[in-house]
Formats: sequence, C-alpha cells, structure tokens
Amino acid sequence: MDFDETPAEIAFRAEARAWLETHAPAFAAGDGPVSVYITDPEDERRHLAACRAWQAHKYDHGWAGITWPTQYGGRGGTPTEDAIFRAEEARFLSAWGVFAVGIGMAGPTLMAHGSDDQKQRFLQPMLRGDEVWCQLFSEPNAGSDLGGLATSAVRDGDEWVVNGQKVWNSGAHYSDWGILLTRTNLDAPKNRGITYFLVDMRTPGIETRPLRQITGAAHFNEVFLTDVRIPHANVLGDVDGGWGPMMTTLANERNLIGSASRSPFPGSVELARRMGLADDPTTRQRLAQSFVRHEILKYLGYRLKTAAAKGIAPGPESSILKLYVSQHLSAEADMLMAMLGPHATLWAGDAPDDGSWQMDFLGQWNPKIGGGTDQIQRNTIGDKVLGLPPEPRVDKGIPFRSIPR
Repeated sequence: MDFDETPAEIAFRAEARAWLETHAPAFAAGDGPVSVYITDPEDERRHLAACRAWQAHKYDHGWAGITWPTQYGGRGGTPTEDAIFRAEEARFLSAWGVFAVGIGMAGPTLMAHGSDDQKQRFLQPMLRGDEVWCQLFSEPNAGSDLGGLATSAVRDGDEWVVNGQKVWNSGAHYSDWGILLTRTNLDAPKNRGITYFLVDMRTPGIETRPLRQITGAAHFNEVFLTDVRIPHANVLGDVDGGWGPMMTTLANERNLIGSASRSPFPGSVELARRMGLADDPTTRQRLAQSFVRHEILKYLGYRLKTAAAKGIAPGPESSILKLYVSQHLSAEADMLMAMLGPHATLWAGDAPDDGSWQMDFLGQWNPKIGGGTDQIQRNTIGDKVLGLPPEPRVDKGIPFRSIPR
C-alpha cells in the first residue's frame, strides 16, 4: 500500500485548496445538511439547484471528474488525487451526494460497458450536473438477492415495454435518468436473464412515490413502471447480459459508501466537553476506540486507492470497507447518544446542535442496507476472500420461471 503523498500529490493538494478557497465560499453560503437529511421539499429543491450550479462551475474550471478521462470532460487524474480533492472540498460544502449514483456509479459502468454513442450522449451532461441519475435495482421481493428481480421488459420492435416496481431508489423523485435492471428471459437462470437499461425518468408510465423515513426526510422512493417504453438503443451491454454491468455498478457503490470522507472526531470531543464528560473514563475509552476505528478505515481506504492507482477495479475489498464503515457508524451513534444522555430524547430545535446528533444516530441504518446489506457483504467476504463454501441454493441453474415464488 502507498501511504505518503508524493511531491506531485502534495502540489495537487495545494492547487486544489487554493482553487477551492477562491471559488467554493460563494457556493457554500446556502449549504445545509447533506441531501439525505433534508426534510422540507423546498429546501431540497434549493439544495439540488445549488449542487447543480457548483458541479457545473467545477466542470467549467476543470475540477469535475478528477479520475474521468479528459475525452469525457474529466481531468484524467489518479484515484489518490480524487480522494484529495473530495477531502478538501468537504471542508467547504457537501454537494457530492446528489451526483453519487451518476458520477460515482453509472458513469464508471458506462465507461466499462457502454457503446460509443452512449458514452458520447450521457457522460458529459452527467459529469457537468446537467442530468442527475438514480438507481432502479431493488424490488420489494428482490433486494439483497437481485437475481430474483421480476420487473419485466418485453421487446416490441425497436423498443422495450417495461412493467414492474422498484424500491429504495435514492433521489428518484428529482432525477432525470435512471439505471434500470429488468427480467428479459424467463427461461434463463435467474442471474442470466437480466438486462440493464438507461431510462429517461420523464418517460410516460413512470410514477415515483417518495418514502418518508425515520429522520423525517423522504430521500428514498418507490417507483412504479407501467407499460414504460424504452428505446433498444438504451440497453447497456448485451440483452440478457446485465449481470456484468450490474456487478460493476455495485462494486463502485460499495467503494463510494466505504470511502466517504470522515473526520476521526467530527465534533464528538467538543460534545464530550460540553456535556461534562471530558474526564469520564468510559467516554474517553469510547473516543479512543473511535479513533482506532477511523485509522483502520483510513488504511482500508489506502488499500483500495492503491489498487485503483494500478488499474485494478474494485473487488471484494470494497465489501470489507463497506461492512466496517457500517459497524463504525453504529458504534459512533451509540457513543454520541450516551454522551447526550437525557438530551438524546429531544429533537430538532429542542436538542443540542439542532438535533444533528440524533440525525446521525437514525441515519446509521443507510449504509447498513444501501449497496448491499451487512449480511450480503459478509457472504461476499466469506465466499470471495476467505474461500468458505457458498450457502446452499436450490434455485441455481434452473429457469427463472421454474423457481417457486
């Protein structure tokens, strides 16, 4: 693993910091909570508009898509430079979440599996923030086991007619485009009859219903597709061959969730002092454990960045990182609630710091579920890292239509 920044990376950090100090303050003035915690629809619209404006500004000045090839509007830089820029950017504002599905997941999948026409059409407006993307993968009966998805796509000439339901679709209610998995072959085994589409979210027949979460936000959605017509040109990869592009997307998603920039003590030490717990032995021990977990996450991230710098695509290591992130956030949330004591039962303006700590506690469930549950990550690690025997599967190798449902 590579730990120390090279002279070129040190210079890149200085250049990025200088540019951000000049340009970011004008866009950060109205920056509020991260997008998944916004509860007011009007605030969400303002946040979305501000994120689009900031992304376009970065693009126009050559700072969007640090690792993207220059031919698609990127900078052609390294994963380490990308991590440096995101860490510096996080000091000013939090605009990345709106574009995570597009730039972080759909973009790399398009580069790996898309046609030249698709790359030409979608990548530049995606990177500039002109088009926001969502993910239409999970279904009510196919979440952790995506191979069980049943949303159907039937070909009709140069179009496909799609019917079904998706759920847990982050940002679908404001997205312009979606990446969509469908069942196109009932006679193939469950993992072999899936086709990956790029779908315009304004297509007739698409109904998006936001789902209110325990935080009060409605960031997730359920999406209903009724006789939705998608051009055949919007198939990504091969018909019935969507499993490969899907795995590319999921690997990038886990890497994104796991490598999100985090401070070792995002205000928790100061909170301990304010609550009179700075000398409490139990609190001090928890803070020490928090620091150790953060260091472990840092070095797990170094491993992924080193692999990426060598041209190695995200693999099962991303599952290790994602699983540890969810464990870390749970321990952090429990520590914060213990520090708050009775104040932990308060909410919003009645709570210390307007309830931001309570939001972190309730929001800890997002990484436990999104991008594959903790249990799925353990299966991946056991199978692909430890070489353990896979779980018994009675549906392996038989036609999808023959699987009991």
